[in-house]
Amino acid sequence: MDQKFELIETTSQPVLSIRKTTSVGNLPQELGAAYQSIMAYLEELGKQPADAPFTCYYNMDMENLDVEMGFPVSEVIPGKGHINASQIPPGKKATALYSGPYQEMGPTYEALTQWVIDNGHEPTGVVYELYYNSPMEVPENELLTKIVFLLK
Repeated sequence: MDQKFELIETTSQPVLSIRKTTSVGNLPQELGAAYQSIMAYLEELGKQPADAPFTCYYNMDMENLDVEMGFPVSEVIPGKGHINASQIPPGKKATALYSGPYQEMGPTYEALTQWVIDNGHEPTGVVYELYYNSPMEVPENELLTKIVFLLK
């Protein structure tokens, strides 16, 4: 696998998001509904997302995934209803850019985990995925996802 990993340090990033517990089987529907709600709210405010949509995984329990779904925004925007004003926390992060079907990301996760450990860092267990395109726009093998591990 020809994979490029990066260690970065970031400031906090304001986001609008929806946090839910769901199963991996229901995740595509939950993501679609969350992204639509947040985009409708942003349009109502005359605002645009600052980056690609994301999902934050707080655990990897496939039947009870604790996920936060949303968009980075350029400034703090108050939440509304089930949409929360939140942030991607500041700090050290390890990143990988993955190209291909979502269900085949496992080896990239494993390689990034090993790279983090080999470089003397410890993951917190919280992982962000930023989606630069969608299965509705491109073939699965062209999906582009940035994987971001928060580090201790």
